[in-house]
Amino acid sequence: MATPVRTIWQGFVRGSLGTGVAIVARAAGALTLNKLVALYGGLGGLTQLAQFQNLMALFGALPTDGVQVGATTHLAPLRPGSGRHRVWFGAALALTGATILGAGAVLLATGGAAWPVGRAVFFTAGMLLIITQALLSTVLLAAGRRGPYIAQAVAISLLGTAAVAAALAAGWPLARVLLAYVGGQALTLPLAGWAAWHAGLLAGWRWRWPSQAAWRGMLPFVLMAAGSLLSGRAVDYGLRAWLIAHFAPARTDLWQAVAKLSDNYTLVMTAVLNTVFYPRLAALKATPAQARRYLAAVLGLLAVGLAVALGLVYALRDVLLPLLFAPRLLAARELLAPQLLGDWAKFLAWVFLYYLLARARPLPYLAMQGIAAGLYIVLVALFIGPFGLAGVVWAHALHYVLLLAICAGLYKWKWD
Repeated sequence: MATPVRTIWQGFVRGSLGTGVAIVARAAGALTLNKLVALYGGLGGLTQLAQFQNLMALFGALPTDGVQVGATTHLAPLRPGSGRHRVWFGAALALTGATILGAGAVLLATGGAAWPVGRAVFFTAGMLLIITQALLSTVLLAAGRRGPYIAQAVAISLLGTAAVAAALAAGWPLARVLLAYVGGQALTLPLAGWAAWHAGLLAGWRWRWPSQAAWRGMLPFVLMAAGSLLSGRAVDYGLRAWLIAHFAPARTDLWQAVAKLSDNYTLVMTAVLNTVFYPRLAALKATPAQARRYLAAVLGLLAVGLAVALGLVYALRDVLLPLLFAPRLLAARELLAPQLLGDWAKFLAWVFLYYLLARARPLPYLAMQGIAAGLYIVLVALFIGPFGLAGVVWAHALHYVLLLAICAGLYKWKWD
């Protein structure tokens, strides 16, 4: 018997509210961090923060978007502590370490003068601790242990923001302040390990070299994450580096003000999709008809709810921009409308892409990532000349609207 749409809505909303503490903690930490850097980081500080966080995202792309998604898919149906659970968890842990150390080697080889050996090693070690903590939180969430998961989110938000505040108060240069941000977040790993042990997820666990079946099972998710890395985060990092070199810091900060405002509610949306929508969708992978019904119901709810929420953000733009950042960044209001339009389309397109993740369909997923990156690069090249930095925001809006239309069409006629 098909689940009524109203029941799906109620379950989705209850699950979203159940993770509300974690979402609020992460959003509050991000808002406070942005405010501190906007006020005390100097001109261009907000752009430098965004570029540093983008580098963190590059390091975390394969383990977070690939390994942890694969771990959720394979661990969710299993009993914690069982043999198969230990096999999949071991594979996820091995892949996490390998991808972070590989990223560190790339940073050492290509970082140049901005990333001497000591700084690169500290950053890599900090990211290894942070991503391992995130994996343990994923295992807790897959086992239905939402309380410890929420505690981890609160802790990492508090410690990261507190480290930045202390570094700024001590008068450290921005480069060291940003490293302190990594160090503060890394301190949460012992808490995550204790929570996983206390929940019985590590009982009887011993390291074993993962089986070939485990490697093969995780590989599609890592490949799909590689697509996101190359066509999403790497493009964003390269574009921001180019814009920093070609536009004045005060101007790039206006663009980054709307981008960072977007990041704040994107944190909320990502948390809801990762903790509520995707685990349920993954659990329905054996029943495609129910999965499609669940997706359609959630998509309709989000389309309306996001339109209302983002419309409210636009209506309050003159209050939010100076309140959340600095008074000088009120001028960013001119860039907000296309940013919000693009974000509405982006979140809805993500719903379709999560379906490909849950079905472990790497080729269509990678194709969509490639199409998205190609659209964005072409549109930026067309718009940045006549419109300047405003052209980047309009390219963001148009490319996600087109991506949403493509995803919806392919989902209706081709994806099964």
